[in-house]
Amino acid sequence: MRVLVDESPPVELADQIAGYDVATVGSEGWLGLGNGVPLARGRPAGFSIIVTADRDLPHQQNLAAIGISAVILAGVRNRIEDLRPLIPGILAAIARVRPGEAVEVGR
Repeated sequence: MRVLVDESPPVELADQIAGYDVATVGSEGWLGLGNGVPLARGRPAGFSIIVTADRDLPHQQNLAAIGISAVILAGVRNRIEDLRPLIPGILAAIARVRPGEAVEVGR
């Protein structure tokens, strides 16, 4: 399963998501293009999940139509020190989220 880390979380988060093929929006060359472009390009590139801190994403994009799921980081600052305690929850969310669904992980 391929996981795409959006530009809102720190890039170091990608290294913490073990057991999956993980890339960042930056490593794919999609920085600064807005949410629609990484999602539209992500699915054909084989990504099935995006990890983001953008809580508005499910309201702005039709995830089901795009065919990608979202794990949304909520209630924490976007610093790797603050996100490390959430890694088990992020991994659990990645394992259980269904296509087109969004789930929140936070404190």
